[in-house]
Amino acid sequence: MDITLARTFLAICDSGSFVKAADHLYITQSTVSTRIKLLEDLLGQPLFVRNKKGATLTPSGAQFMPFAEKLIQTWEHARHEVGLPEDYKGVLSIGTELTLWERLLVRWIPWIQSAVPDLALRVHSGTATSLSHLLIEGLLDIAVTYTPQHRTGVAVEKLAEEDLVLISSEKGTAGPREPGYIYVDWGPEFSIDHMNAFPNTAPPKLVVDYAPLALQHIIANGGAAYLPVRLVKSRLDDSSLFLIDAPVFPRPLYVVYTEGDDNQRYQTALQGLRYVIAAETKEIA
Repeated sequence: MDITLARTFLAICDSGSFVKAADHLYITQSTVSTRIKLLEDLLGQPLFVRNKKGATLTPSGAQFMPFAEKLIQTWEHARHEVGLPEDYKGVLSIGTELTLWERLLVRWIPWIQSAVPDLALRVHSGTATSLSHLLIEGLLDIAVTYTPQHRTGVAVEKLAEEDLVLISSEKGTAGPREPGYIYVDWGPEFSIDHMNAFPNTAPPKLVVDYAPLALQHIIANGGAAYLPVRLVKSRLDDSSLFLIDAPVFPRPLYVVYTEGDDNQRYQTALQGLRYVIAAETKEIA
């Protein structure tokens, strides 16, 4: 089967629409329709029911979905292995959310290079959604994220639990109730917890979805925000920022990886990730 057929099928599954899938794949809607018709002819079953709201899977489509995901994973894994750099015996693609890049990858990458010197690395950073797509398409072996998406062929393991704490450039602050407060969008669960902890607060004047940006803004201009202890510990220690007495919100951290891969180099890299996380957790305790 042409691998593009499986990619097109999964793009529709993710977007719920032939039109949105066409936009995502940078092709025309008629091309999407042609590919799905060809795939349905090959399988001998209808895969989608189309209506005004978009497209939904038929029972046959739902059955085919895990096979399509595995097909793409297998193809991309094979493509990466064939394209190995000289003198290397394997390649590993790892990724983290942008917020985790500065502390996690700069420690994890050297660990892998030291422990598995014949393993080539491909490193990605992005949003939880983009990392999930890369895993599904076989372009990523291991991802570290706050919001894992449970999909066929991937395992989800909780690594640690971080604390989001209220920090400020000033010792005395009311946090969310002051003009300099920056609301960092940590997802729907945080939004609910935040609303319950600070009821009847005016909508924030500044909202960001990237924690290091909020930190840089506070350092340059002053203000307050909820940030991970891991990210601000050194600045709390030197009193350039201050910890505010306010509710603390736990935020689980997960590793998501290709299920069933017993390759020793792969497992060693995972072991290194657990070690790095444990060491960092001990440092900030």
